[in-house]
Parts: sequence; C-alpha cells; structure tokens
Amino acid sequence: MAVEYSVISIGTLSRNRLWDESAAVRTAHATTTLVIDGDRKILVDPSLPGKILEARFNERTGGSLADITDVFCTTLRPIHRRGLDALSDARWWCGETEMEAYAHYLQGLLESAERLDAEQAAAIEADIEIVRRFKPAPERITPQVHLFPLPGASIGSAGLLLAEPTSTVLIAGDAVITAEHFARGQVWQGCSNTEGALESLQDVIEIADVIIPGHDNIIPTARNML
Repeated sequence: MAVEYSVISIGTLSRNRLWDESAAVRTAHATTTLVIDGDRKILVDPSLPGKILEARFNERTGGSLADITDVFCTTLRPIHRRGLDALSDARWWCGETEMEAYAHYLQGLLESAERLDAEQAAAIEADIEIVRRFKPAPERITPQVHLFPLPGASIGSAGLLLAEPTSTVLIAGDAVITAEHFARGQVWQGCSNTEGALESLQDVIEIADVIIPGHDNIIPTARNML
C-alpha cells in the first residue's frame, strides 16, 4: 500500500519580507501534515494550539487526534509544536542533532537564571521537560517514511522523505519556507546557518517531486511536471 499524506493546516509567516512586511502582521504557524503508512499515523509539526488543531484535524480527516500514533517535528522551534498537549499518547520524534542543540540552548538559558525571574525560569524548565519527551528519529521511521536531514534553518532541522512508487514527496519544514521563497531560490532570513540552508535547499531541488514547505501549501516541482 502506498504511503498517504495530506495537509491538515497551511502555515504562514508572521511577516514575509518578500511582501515588503517589516513587522509582524499575523500570527505565525507552521504547515501541519498527516502521513499514513500502514497502521502508523504521523502528524508532522503540530503547530496550532491543541483545541484548534483537534477541530482542524476533524475537518480535514473526520478523525481525532487520538488516532495519531506518532508526532514528528522538523524543528523544535516552539511555533512548530504548539499542539503537543493534545498528542500526549503519541510517540514524539525529532532529528537527534536538533534535540541535542535545542536542549543545549535551553540549558544555557537556565544557567543564566540569575537574570531571569521565577516565571521565566519555570517556563524554560517546562520546555526542557518537553524536549526530553522526544526520541531521536531513526533513519527509517516506517518502511516508506525516511528521515531526511536538512540543516541550516535550525542547527538540526530535518524533513521526512515519503517514498511513493512514482514520485518523491519531501516534507521540508523550514528548509523551504514558502512557495515564493522556493521559486526565488531564497531561504528564510532567520536561518541559523544561511550557507547550510542554501545547501539543504539544493538537496530539496535535486530530490523532490513534491514539496511540503514549512509555512505554505504543497509545491509541485518542475521535476513533477515532466
């Protein structure tokens, strides 16, 4: 049986510099995708708050978040994981490098606690506990769903490669931020490593027939139109 995928929620940027926006004009959220391979139902980047995500999931699938067996986050940036509270029974996966880098970042913040008030310190500790819930994603999450490292947007950002019989689908996360950025060959201005992000973008161009970007709708590539 072929792997299935569908976009549950189309993401957006808080500001898009390609639209001459110099300040935030909307609430950012990431594109959330459902991937089904056999009895595994993987929700990628559960970005909307839990109650909203539950409603959106039902609108798009007729199902419930209780059906989800696995969560995969392309990055641990908070925007990509707002809905985790509604997915506590699922397995949570992320790229190992991203987990290590984000845990190191949070620990550094916590060690600066003398400059933080109690509420800020508690929020960081809560975030550390969330990160600890994640497991490092294996190279093959299911027979047809493969981890695809795409560093640059964040230190260890990674996508999922869906091996369909006649095409290659790549859930790229912030390695491809929007369709317009992709068309212009540009990466997100907030990348942790712009050079690395450009290399990852080139990898996407070379391998993907269909791209699901971090903050936009599905992008069919020129390869898919031949």
